Amino acid sequence: MGESEPDRVTALEAEVGQLKEAMASHAVVDQAIGMVVALGRVTPDQGWQVLKDISQHTNIKLRNVAELILIWGRRGDIPAAIHAELEDALDRYGPTQVPGTEGE
Repeated sequence: MGESEPDRVTALEAEVGQLKEAMASHAVVDQAIGMVVALGRVTPDQGWQVLKDISQHTNIKLRNVAELILIWGRRGDIPAAIHAELEDALDRYGPTQVPGTEGE
């Protein structure tokens, strides 16, 4: 026997809520990658790797690391451990050469 209509509606509402949360999380991570790319002069793939490295080395969820990076961009403050890991990761992955700046 299948699930009742109210159960199906409840399940679909829960799924929609999860999808909305996932989209919001994805947007936060994408924005943080953009900041790392711009400030660290790395590629988007390297920016993603920087966030992953910080998350792994600090044992903080990647979305939370991304949120801390965005707060840093808005207010200028960042936890010391995140700042240290960000610098270390950028040393590993960047900076890349900005096009048109060779020899400057």
